[in-house]
Amino acid sequence: MPKKRNTRRPGAARRRILGVLLLVALVAGGLAWWKARTWMPDRRDYAVQGVWLSDDDGPIDWRLLRAAGADFAYLTASEGTSTRDAAFADGVIAARQRGIQVGAVHVYDLCAPADAQAANFVTIVPREKDLLPPAIRLDIDSRTCPQVPGEAQMQSELTTFLNQVEKHAEKPVILMVSRGLEKEYHLAARIDRNIWVAQDFLAPTYAGRPWVMWTASDRLRLDASTRSVHWVVVQQ
Repeated sequence: MPKKRNTRRPGAARRRILGVLLLVALVAGGLAWWKARTWMPDRRDYAVQGVWLSDDDGPIDWRLLRAAGADFAYLTASEGTSTRDAAFADGVIAARQRGIQVGAVHVYDLCAPADAQAANFVTIVPREKDLLPPAIRLDIDSRTCPQVPGEAQMQSELTTFLNQVEKHAEKPVILMVSRGLEKEYHLAARIDRNIWVAQDFLAPTYAGRPWVMWTASDRLRLDASTRSVHWVVVQQ
């Protein structure tokens, strides 16, 4: 009896295999996307965790934020010489009502005068012992500073700013240093302050020395907000 001829086309089989592989990739990508939006570092590794917020994050349900595990909230207070966060004062009150510790963030402008930036910060941030140490966000921003200053000028201006802010706060600041700025200025080795670093999911080493705070995710989704939040942990 003659054998039946195999009428299946090799091309059709390949297409089915490719289809299965594509489906697997889509499922894996969906799981990775979901994990990225829900992941938090293990509490056994980092017992103290919280958020960094600004008015760009929209309304916050502080009850739900506390329920999600936020022990503290750093709130952006000021940026450069004149920008102030409209949500800062109300955020401080609301956070405290839920038992969440609060700190203030200033977004530093490398091209703006240090005195004017310090004045902007101390105008909006009250002198209160209960506030956490001020955090200074340091990054290279071509929007406000298209041509960054040299190392000596930058360090001189920043030192002036830190002296005035620390005199007001009566405690040392925390330097929130980006990877790009650290690569340009090696600031962590030049200024003796606690360091706050940022990198999604994996603890970064770009500061070259131990850090105190880490923004572990900038895409965490919580019921407390309609937008993603920056989730931060403390290394003790």
